[in-house]
Amino acid sequence: QVQLVESGGGLVQAGGSLRLSCAASTSIFRAINMGWYRQAPGNQRELVASITSGGSTNYSDSVKGRFTIFRDNAKKTVYLQMNSLKPEDTAVYYCNAYTYQMNYWGQGTQVTVSS
Repeated sequence: QVQLVESGGGLVQAGGSLRLSCAASTSIFRAINMGWYRQAPGNQRELVASITSGGSTNYSDSVKGRFTIFRDNAKKTVYLQMNSLKPEDTAVYYCNAYTYQMNYWGQGTQVTVSS
């Protein structure tokens, strides 16, 4: 069982920045792939960014160049640095931990970007 606790969401004006954090309760964090997803009202949950256990990253086209995902294995935490935020980034952001054997989700954190 892996528990994921997100933090860092909030209300920000367009053009601003936020950093999301996701702390994982597992001793094997460094072996787990991590991702950030988001879901806006009426929309399906979509992948924002992911980082493998080896540090390879992947981003959706809508956030490339604005968002950065990174991890601190010593702190068992994955981060999502979000810059140049746009109103269309407004959503609940979810942390995801996955391997070929498991898939866990956090409870989500709200990000609201005002125009």
